[in-house]
Amino acid sequence: MQTRLWISLLLAAILSGRMTHTVSNAAEGTSAGERLQKLFDAEWERGMRENPTWASSLGDLRYNDRWDDLSLEAIEASHRADVETLQQLDAIPLDELSPNERIHYRLFHRQYELRVAVHPFQWYLVPLNQRGGIQDAGDLADSLSFDRVRDYEDWLARMRSFPASVGQTIALMRAGAQQGIIHARIVMERVPAQIDRQITDDPQSHLFFKPFRSFPGTIPDADRERLAGEAERLVRDVIVPEYRRFKSFFEGEYLPACHPEVGVWQVPRGKELYALRCREFTTTELTPDEIHEIGLAEVARIRGEMEAIVAEVGWQGTFAEFLDHLRSDPQFYFQDANELLEAYRSVCKRIDPQLVKLFRTLPRMPYGVEPIPEHIAPDTTTAYYRPPAADGSRAGTYFVNLYRPEVRPKYEIDALTLHESVPGHHLQIALAQELDDLPRF
Repeated sequence: MQTRLWISLLLAAILSGRMTHTVSNAAEGTSAGERLQKLFDAEWERGMRENPTWASSLGDLRYNDRWDDLSLEAIEASHRADVETLQQLDAIPLDELSPNERIHYRLFHRQYELRVAVHPFQWYLVPLNQRGGIQDAGDLADSLSFDRVRDYEDWLARMRSFPASVGQTIALMRAGAQQGIIHARIVMERVPAQIDRQITDDPQSHLFFKPFRSFPGTIPDADRERLAGEAERLVRDVIVPEYRRFKSFFEGEYLPACHPEVGVWQVPRGKELYALRCREFTTTELTPDEIHEIGLAEVARIRGEMEAIVAEVGWQGTFAEFLDHLRSDPQFYFQDANELLEAYRSVCKRIDPQLVKLFRTLPRMPYGVEPIPEHIAPDTTTAYYRPPAADGSRAGTYFVNLYRPEVRPKYEIDALTLHESVPGHHLQIALAQELDDLPRF
């Protein structure tokens, strides 16, 4: 789910700083708890400096005019800083921390331990997939606020420096292709069409131009004309040519090198990488085979519950025929995208009043329900959640896929909504953002 992607990016940004940091290993006269908090704060700042797009999306505008540094040199510097942070963390005596501080310590330590462990597999050489990457870099604008002239100037600065970001991405992908650290071809075959959507003769229709289609009242008329004119020029002279360059590389060099079969086992040390990811995402020491056996048992259990329901409703055919009925009967589908969107919003409106009956504390930040952007809808999941900005400038958003509504069953709406919006990810993430007594990581 896309929210997993947001959470993974959130953790990675904290862990993957790209500048050396200077935290004293044992400042005279400071307690273990104080040293721990200083380390937390320093690493948060490192994450902001070295992941400026993520910082911008959180409302931290100090680095709002730049892209993340994806150079190999920066990535290696990040790794060295991670190792140093882990060493500093190990030097803090756990028995001198309070119970809450020990929990924070263990969580933080685990994140850094995993980050350091995954680095040798060089998965950073795969900087995109069919669900996101530089092919939709302009989507970042949807996560930003444009209230000041400076906000627009910062976006123009990012547009001007886009060639460097494309160049770094190509360098990573080229190195990955040479070493066999690359996705399966069936996954990457979707990307050329996504790149094509960024190549247009109409600059004002481009993703990068979107912030300039309308301006808030805080922007003077004279600035509006100047800013929009410069944005149009940059789309025409910089952004579109760079996407043409990227497409040439992707189709001519990268796609032919992609693995013919699926599975990370095809990359060097792929089975080890998969086992590490299983440990990371399950927070257990279970092997992939053990996790698979649990999955098979769950499938059998759920199948039994489904068969009981099939019998309860009086279905006369086979189980397979019942599934085919669910997939093919028009009564279970909308034919119009707007009707599907309204159905999602209606479910949210039914859920919202019930939350106060079930939860003592609710987030202050609201959420909305919006369509997944058309240019990515064909290649992404059914729904996902985008957290609110940490500074309160943007609400949370439950994105729903309206592409081909005739294949999106009505009976999925309730479960998806409960999971992706409320009381699912919105309460989970928005409440976590509003807690004042926890470290920012």
